[in-house]
Amino acid sequence: MLTAGLAFAIVNSFAQVASIHFGVSSTTFALFQYAIAFFAILPYLRTLGIRQSLRTNHFAWHALRIFLAVIGIQLWLWALAYPVPIWQGIALLMTSPLFATVGSGLILKEKVGIARWIATLTGFIGAMIILEPWSDSFTWATLLPVGAAFFWASYSLMVKKLSVNDPPSTMVVYLLLLITPFNILLAVPTFAMPEGWSIWGILVAAGVLTALAQWAVVKAYAVADASFVQPFDHAKLPLNVFAGWLVFNWVPPGRLWLGAAIIIGSIAFITHWEAKKRK
Repeated sequence: MLTAGLAFAIVNSFAQVASIHFGVSSTTFALFQYAIAFFAILPYLRTLGIRQSLRTNHFAWHALRIFLAVIGIQLWLWALAYPVPIWQGIALLMTSPLFATVGSGLILKEKVGIARWIATLTGFIGAMIILEPWSDSFTWATLLPVGAAFFWASYSLMVKKLSVNDPPSTMVVYLLLLITPFNILLAVPTFAMPEGWSIWGILVAAGVLTALAQWAVVKAYAVADASFVQPFDHAKLPLNVFAGWLVFNWVPPGRLWLGAAIIIGSIAFITHWEAKKRK
């Protein structure tokens, strides 16, 4: 999971460099990022058995699942291109499990319980501290990572629902097969072919690192329980903060650490509670 966090931190910095210094749109970056990632991870997909993994009775639901993921990706890359400082964006992105908790109670009709509702509300208070909507410096763009978190939470809920009937290999194969066609549709209106060796080096590196991160996440959850793996996911905050400082000299204010601590604490409580409930 730490490997995935480091890879995604580098990719996030690449996305902002591509936008700020090379003028590459977020939709174009997403298109090449995931297209290259697909070819990079293709040997691994073959080990899963692509043809066998494609067997499902819920293709439409998988397509909707991937579409939700793509919207989340596009909102996130749009935020990076704006640019929303990475320290703020990644902290707000961490609210995704909170949205998932809300969705599991309201949509999947799972029993959430008062303790988890309180933890979820507390987590959103942490997000408000980071957002500072009452501040004069607040802009609509800072809501983009929150939107991305919402759509990725929706994607996670669909994975949870579909996993009852389909194996993890089906989830992975459909994700990587369908994500590029959706990205093409979104990239067409503003598409411009990137020019120059430097930007292509960034795009290829971003694609390969994305494939590495996806592989690392799958492997992490394959060898360890989610309650053990989840805390390592929080390492993406300091990794991205460090990358933002290294590349753009962005230094986060103190409210980031307060808000992030509240969010992480809330997620940790929810994760522990769910693990305890399963025992």
